Amino acid sequence: MSDLLPLFPLPTVVLFPGVFLPLHIFEPRYREMVADALASDRLIGMVLLRDGWEGEYDERPPVYAVGCSALITHSEKLPDGCYNIVLRGLDRFRIVEEDQSRAYRRARTAAVPDRQLTADDRAGLRHQRGRIEMLIAPSEQGDGIDPRAAAAMNDEDLVNALAQYLDLEAIEKQALLEQPDVPERASALVELLEMKILIAKSPAMSPLAH
Repeated sequence: MSDLLPLFPLPTVVLFPGVFLPLHIFEPRYREMVADALASDRLIGMVLLRDGWEGEYDERPPVYAVGCSALITHSEKLPDGCYNIVLRGLDRFRIVEEDQSRAYRRARTAAVPDRQLTADDRAGLRHQRGRIEMLIAPSEQGDGIDPRAAAAMNDEDLVNALAQYLDLEAIEKQALLEQPDVPERASALVELLEMKILIAKSPAMSPLAH
């Protein structure tokens, strides 16, 4: 990871390790960021904007400290100077200090690695995968994942892909990203899905309830 990692803050996007993300880059400062990244190590860091960003979006509104670094795997520069890019999530990081010298944001970061999984961890993760698959099977939430592609994914990649692609609030995805490892992310995802199913079935939450 670069000493200074370019930051791309967005209000609704959370990137997870190993997951791909297509983006259209149109703001001048972020076009400059992409051009600089393509000329060096092709790395940027995705971070989530905190609530209240709207009034100062053109400046440097607060972001969550934990994000995910990403490699630009594909890029296309358009005639108007915009870019279409595809990112692949790499590693989680924590912002240590921001640099103010460019039009776009950069930061010194510290890696936030997952802990090494034991055999028991992997067995538990496989169990949680089964629970997640059961929870999303009867719903429309899994539509962003091709079932055939999901079947070919290992447990870690599937949990991260679902955490990114399921129809969840951005703050919920941020909480999943900040889990210390994939087994705990899977457990948190199970609890979140169970809660949403319970709320959806609860008469008290129905818009027709009196």
